[in-house]
Amino acid sequence: MRKVLSTACMTAVVALFAGNAMANDELASMMKDPKLWVAQAGDFANTRWSELNQINKDNVKNLQVAWTFSTGVLRGHEGGPLIIGDVMYVHTPFPNIVYALDLNDNGSIIWKYEPKQDPNVIPVMCCDTVNRGVAYGDGKIILHQADTTVVALDAKTGQVAWSVKNGDPSIGETGTAAPHVFGDKVFIGISGGEFGVRGSLTAYNLKDGSLAWRGYSMGPDSDTLMDPEQTTHLGKPVGKDSGIATWEGDQWKIGGGTTWGWFSYDPELNLVYYGTGNPSTWNPAQRPGDNRWSMTIFARDLNTGMAKWVYQMTPHDEWDFDGVNEMILTDQEVNGEMRKLLTHFDRNGLAYTMDRVSGELLVAEKYDPVVNWTTGVDMDKNSPTYGRPAVVAQYSTHQNGEDVNTTGVCPAALGTKDQQPAAYSPKTKLFYVPTNHVCMDYEPFRVSYTAGQPYVGATLSMYPAPNSHGGMGNFIAWDGVNGKIVWSIPEQFSVWSGALATAGDVVFYGTLEGFLKAVDAADGKELYKFKTPSGIIGNVTTYEHGGKQYIAILSGIGGWAGIGLAAGLTDPNAGLGAVGGYAALSKYTALGGQLTVFSLPN
Repeated sequence: MRKVLSTACMTAVVALFAGNAMANDELASMMKDPKLWVAQAGDFANTRWSELNQINKDNVKNLQVAWTFSTGVLRGHEGGPLIIGDVMYVHTPFPNIVYALDLNDNGSIIWKYEPKQDPNVIPVMCCDTVNRGVAYGDGKIILHQADTTVVALDAKTGQVAWSVKNGDPSIGETGTAAPHVFGDKVFIGISGGEFGVRGSLTAYNLKDGSLAWRGYSMGPDSDTLMDPEQTTHLGKPVGKDSGIATWEGDQWKIGGGTTWGWFSYDPELNLVYYGTGNPSTWNPAQRPGDNRWSMTIFARDLNTGMAKWVYQMTPHDEWDFDGVNEMILTDQEVNGEMRKLLTHFDRNGLAYTMDRVSGELLVAEKYDPVVNWTTGVDMDKNSPTYGRPAVVAQYSTHQNGEDVNTTGVCPAALGTKDQQPAAYSPKTKLFYVPTNHVCMDYEPFRVSYTAGQPYVGATLSMYPAPNSHGGMGNFIAWDGVNGKIVWSIPEQFSVWSGALATAGDVVFYGTLEGFLKAVDAADGKELYKFKTPSGIIGNVTTYEHGGKQYIAILSGIGGWAGIGLAAGLTDPNAGLGAVGGYAALSKYTALGGQLTVFSLPN
């Protein structure tokens, strides 16, 4: 029997997509203006690319500090400011203050929002009290607080328009991820994989904060928002309740797969892309099976949340290789054909290039040669192990067993790259990637689950990659179509700052010692550096105001790499193994919280 939509139903459908289009149009239009920086990544595609070229490879050596602003908060400053019109919006780590600064008046404070949060949330924040930034949409600044409260602030006044609670810190759920505004919705992730949290991505309606949908990382199809026949994994249907089938018993209910990274969006396909984190616990013996859908790239429909396709990168993760890093969307030529691509630099040390329409896997290659836990990914579509990484037995923490110290695993748990986002230049067609060059020893042990208590189950130690340049990081240029490093800059410490690529043929990044650096996009030659007051784990931003281009960066040491300094830890195994590896940082930097803005001389 033919179904006919009623007039009322048709009106509702038209209104839904009209609202969606209007919200898309506003942000998309603003993103086309290179003078502004209206999203944490600059655009929906996560490219961190700017068309501004007043600052270029010939004159960048003349950069100087234009003005500074103290945030009034110590600990790790991740993310970066937004620039909308004549106003800059700056955020801080816990207590998650938001400042609106007047660019017409030397950065004077227009308004300040300081939420009152229970400090008991701090002990359940895994790796420092970081916050990755605010979002903008529909005249509102969206803040995701540590206690998981999502707040929409009037961009002009700072007054609260609406707020909603996204999780429960008493069971280890916290908020560190930046909100993302796509269409008429705000997308919010959840942190807490080290506390047995079950990950999810939640869409709230931008207008009033009402719940649109929530898709879990694991669980029955009704929770994961999957269609057993229509949702695919490497081109094949996932099957019924795939989010339970590879878990033992009810372990999936505390299964991890949290979503504290970066999200991207293709308006033409109406798909949202993001990655899920490590399965919980870190002891792989306690969760046999592939543990789907942790460690997975998701493509979900913006309006309904239904998953179109998924790809699990590290089945049965044995090393805490979260898959939350950004998905960068580009259109590039592959074998003579233009393709809609997605490129992802995973913590596991492999860089993936996929067709973002179908989820077809095109490239999976190591972006640090020292990666040794796998020999590579099976790329034979006719193979029963197609798309799976081949695990090297020597570095399998599951095979070696509980209470056995597996040594020399590369990369370490913080990955060849953690959340610090890469950039892409459509001019060079290269990705510019901040990386870690760190290995580890990993000893799993049996742990029991108690809500709100750490649920880790492994002891780690970290150190620079042996037989290499002696440092703990590299900044690389990557060819995503061919899967190879074009050039690499060695760094003493991990590069924990987000990169920025510009039409001036300059790429910017920051270092844990506190240097802002500018390099030639073509060959990586260093063109400029300046030492800011504290280590940089923030993301470089650019904008134009009054006819002048500026570069802005937050400095404030912290995050996982800087947790020893940020939290005053000295035990080498503390900070989930990072304290010992980064102990030397205290010689080069100290705690801080400052925005530094650069420009060329008048």
